[in-house]
Amino acid sequence: MAMNFEQARQNMVENQVRPWEVLDGRVLDVISRVHREDFVAAAHRQLAFADLCLPLGHGEVMMKPVVEGRVLQALELLPTDRVLEIGTGSGFLTACLAGLSAQVTSVDIHADFITAASQRLQSTGVGNATLHVGEAVSTWQPDGQFDVLLVTGAVFTVPPRWLSWLKPGGRAVVVRGQSPVQHATLLTHEGGGRYREEILFETDLPYLTHAEPPSRFVF
Repeated sequence: MAMNFEQARQNMVENQVRPWEVLDGRVLDVISRVHREDFVAAAHRQLAFADLCLPLGHGEVMMKPVVEGRVLQALELLPTDRVLEIGTGSGFLTACLAGLSAQVTSVDIHADFITAASQRLQSTGVGNATLHVGEAVSTWQPDGQFDVLLVTGAVFTVPPRWLSWLKPGGRAVVVRGQSPVQHATLLTHEGGGRYREEILFETDLPYLTHAEPPSRFVF
């Protein structure tokens, strides 16, 4: 029997995302509008709405729907916001960010991710997202500052250079710490180089390339 994607999508929103304290109407709407099944590998299409991290290749994963909903809500996106996404991945969150903001710049170290995400975003009609291939932990540099920063993979510690990309009043959500207990953290730029931190929830994601914990020698 063919899967009813519309019903599965609504079940995901109502039975997974909303019960995880995602109550922002704009966030729920964009998750309902963007067809998640079009952003996963063909082999995982039937699992697009499951409460699972789905593999993308290169050891990377697509976040669970509940995590995607929570991070989108925490960012409190405005229609005028300029957004930077580090880790394009499948492009699903890129499409959601684009639906909630004015402009999205997204960067990923894997060129094949960028190629596939570009095609998906184009077919979805997203016209306010610009994608780049680059290594954002230590080398890639954006043009200007942003209102919002979202990092879709984990880091052991937050690179200071990322925080310099946020405007005063800007918000960032970063998953950081030591696997298997990492913390999704909201950082708010209060001006003068000061940042307020709020731990949102625990999770566990693969580390971005070059953002892993330092190696330990065992004797």
